[in-house]
Amino acid sequence: MANIRTKRKIVSLRHSLFHFGAAVQDSMIKEPYTKQRLFKDIIAGITVGIIAIPLAMALAIASGVNPEYGLYTALVAGIVISLTGGSRFSVSGPTAAFVVILYPIAQTYGAAGLCTASLISGFMLLIMSAGRLGRLIQFIPIEVTLGFTMGIGIVIAILQVKDFLGLDVAMPESFFEKLLALGKGIGQKDWANTWGNAVVGAVTLAVLMFWGKLKIKFPPHLPAVVIGTILSIIFTKYFNQDIATIGSNFHYLNPDNTVGDGIPPFLPKFVLPWDMPGPIGKDGLSHPLNFDFDTIQSLIVAGFSMAVLGAIESLLCAVVLDGMTDTRHHSNGELFGQGLGNIVAPFIGGITSTAAIARSAANVRAGGTSPVAAVVHSILVLVAILFLSPYLSYLPLAAMSALLLIVAYNMSEWRKVVNLAKTAPRTDVLIMICCIFCTVVFNMVVAITFGIIMASIIFMRDMAKMTKLQDLSLHRHIDEQLNDNFKAYRINGPLFFASAERTFRKLRHELQSEKGIILNFDGVNMLDAGGYHCFAQFCLDMRKRNIKVIVTGVEFQPLRVMVKSKFNVSYPEVSFTKTLDEALAESKA
Repeated sequence: MANIRTKRKIVSLRHSLFHFGAAVQDSMIKEPYTKQRLFKDIIAGITVGIIAIPLAMALAIASGVNPEYGLYTALVAGIVISLTGGSRFSVSGPTAAFVVILYPIAQTYGAAGLCTASLISGFMLLIMSAGRLGRLIQFIPIEVTLGFTMGIGIVIAILQVKDFLGLDVAMPESFFEKLLALGKGIGQKDWANTWGNAVVGAVTLAVLMFWGKLKIKFPPHLPAVVIGTILSIIFTKYFNQDIATIGSNFHYLNPDNTVGDGIPPFLPKFVLPWDMPGPIGKDGLSHPLNFDFDTIQSLIVAGFSMAVLGAIESLLCAVVLDGMTDTRHHSNGELFGQGLGNIVAPFIGGITSTAAIARSAANVRAGGTSPVAAVVHSILVLVAILFLSPYLSYLPLAAMSALLLIVAYNMSEWRKVVNLAKTAPRTDVLIMICCIFCTVVFNMVVAITFGIIMASIIFMRDMAKMTKLQDLSLHRHIDEQLNDNFKAYRINGPLFFASAERTFRKLRHELQSEKGIILNFDGVNMLDAGGYHCFAQFCLDMRKRNIKVIVTGVEFQPLRVMVKSKFNVSYPEVSFTKTLDEALAESKA
């Protein structure tokens, strides 16, 4: 017995590690890792790194923090999550989906609040992994997913208008107030001295959109940003344009306490997340994060939102990659890796990360075969931090916003939205529209919660409609065997709280002067507590009316519910038979 218990503990421990390093095992143990695969991974990692460097900075800016935090996130996520997660092809880092959650937190609680919430989300992801919730992604309807992703795309696009046009406005929290602020900023803008921002943004956007037509197998992100930067320098030097850049808008503190512009050219230091720069006060200075009840409550709610979104996006990404590569990911292992990455990253200033579908797909298309590609991508990010920081300071914010406009366009998946609106039932379309509205006007958590509840209610209504009563006495061969004072019915469909009350109410209405009723349960595959209560109440009413009840053909699940509820003890007068023929014979006995 002791040996058996020991073995069980070992198995439990192995399971509790949630397929730790499953991606590495699959790609590097089950398949021989050759020089050819290493070369492919290096090429894929460099390709993804070229995409990730400007995107990581742009997403950090959009989230309300300095651009280097995005680079730190990509640096940690690309190593920790790829080596401990459940998908060998996923490339993780900051993603656009989080912007709608992170930006309000950064504005209210600063980088300290954002990193603390990211840490909380990491622990929640580990709890999800421990609870084996990885497969729950399949219970989120497609109309809900499309709804909140389209809504997120709209919100991100709205947030980019400020930097794309070079507007000097403060973005309020409310969506409609944002629109009013942008309209006011456009009307008051000094176009004579700042038109260069819009031109740089437009040119960068055009390069991103039309680069594919050149048939060049190179990601458009780098050439687009380079062209935008060159235009920015030309406009500033020769046309006296005031163009906002990373160097002009963001600053850092050197080890000698001098202030530098742009991206710090050194490795991040270990720091407790709550000791990061806190919220900006009315004096324009950063203040320590105050851990009062309201702050703790807000950060826990934010952490939960990040964890839910991170789980959804990372698992959706893994499913997409499975389809591209004909492989299978470990869902709980992926949640474990995402949780671990989000726990480690905040201690060097990283923000929330998850698997990025666009970067992961680019990794597959570039020939990536294992997590080594994601590690190479992180090494390239590290090289950029240490050796390219002075040049990154010249990047114009308008070019960064153009990158995010493309990201918002791609993640909106408007083609799928239009197709679903044309082909899906009206209720599904209504759910999708409501999710879009709730995401834009409120937030993503409200949208997902409302969408799932609405979809569940509609699903239960439709399932209840599927439960039908069939009058068996209409069949000639049954009518001939049935007692004249009996009626016989077959129940088809699940008997749960939404369908059982209607079903048994109809049965009561059908019975007039009969002395008995046969209920054929062979079409009932599910009986819940609400259904059992209605069935028991029906049998009680039949007892009061001296009507005999014969039940036949009960399937395993309904029978188990009846046995656990001790139905035969409470209603001993109800007869049970295995077959309908036996029930018909008993009706004439």
